[in-house]
Amino acid sequence: MVANSSSRNRAVDFVALTKPRIVVMVMLSAAAGYWLAGPAAHQMMTLFHLLLGTALVASGTSALNQVKERDADALMVRTRGRPVPAGRLSVSAASTFAWLMGVGGVVYIAAFVNAITAGLAAATLVSYVFLYTPLKKRTSISTLIGAVPGALPIVGGWTAVRGALSGEAWVLFWILFLWQLPHFLALAWIYREDYARAGFKMLSVGDPDGRMTFWYASLYAAALLPVSLAPTMVGLAGAGYFVGAMALSGWFLVASLLALRHCTPKNARRVFKFSLAYLPALLILMGSGL
Repeated sequence: MVANSSSRNRAVDFVALTKPRIVVMVMLSAAAGYWLAGPAAHQMMTLFHLLLGTALVASGTSALNQVKERDADALMVRTRGRPVPAGRLSVSAASTFAWLMGVGGVVYIAAFVNAITAGLAAATLVSYVFLYTPLKKRTSISTLIGAVPGALPIVGGWTAVRGALSGEAWVLFWILFLWQLPHFLALAWIYREDYARAGFKMLSVGDPDGRMTFWYASLYAAALLPVSLAPTMVGLAGAGYFVGAMALSGWFLVASLLALRHCTPKNARRVFKFSLAYLPALLILMGSGL
């Protein structure tokens, strides 16, 4: 019984290493790109292979991030209970698991989807782990770098169907890229003391009144508004989407501006919570054919 309990707890820790909620969001992003690509979206086996490979790559990426940031995670209240900093998984075990998942996912996508989608998956892993992760301790520009791998999975969903990049794919990329910035800036301000303890050079660190953080959040939300309307311009969506996207993006901007005017934990959380609802609502609206 003790051995079974220990094995079960170890399995739970390996699952936690993958950040399951983020993996689900990445899979949904890839699925949205696949659906929006159109003609071949009925090929369910291709979708299955895409989602499985994407889940593996996202899991490996998250696990590698936790391995590399284990010392910083140990200093933050929010993350010190993670498997590696808490000592429940060794660095070697976590690293082996992470590389098997990440590289295995890229190879799987190359074998069962196509080469360009595998290349995008590899770019996601490499840019997140080897650019974004180390830059977090050097410059606040890392937030912009980190938004690139965050926006690539929807493009991978598109190329899984079309087999090539196109203007529509880049529209989807820029929507995901810009959406992430107010989303993450709000979260970073809420946990600014944790990030400061860990030595991360976030914009929110040293910004107790939130003026700088939410000025940039409002700027990115303002840029997102016209970009979110572009799917109608390129034929990905109709007039109904245009109206809905304007309302959603307009409210996202208003929420960011309210946080800029009165920066309180409540207003910061409002921006963050609305960002969580914004993206699925926008993508569902885009894929609805309105």
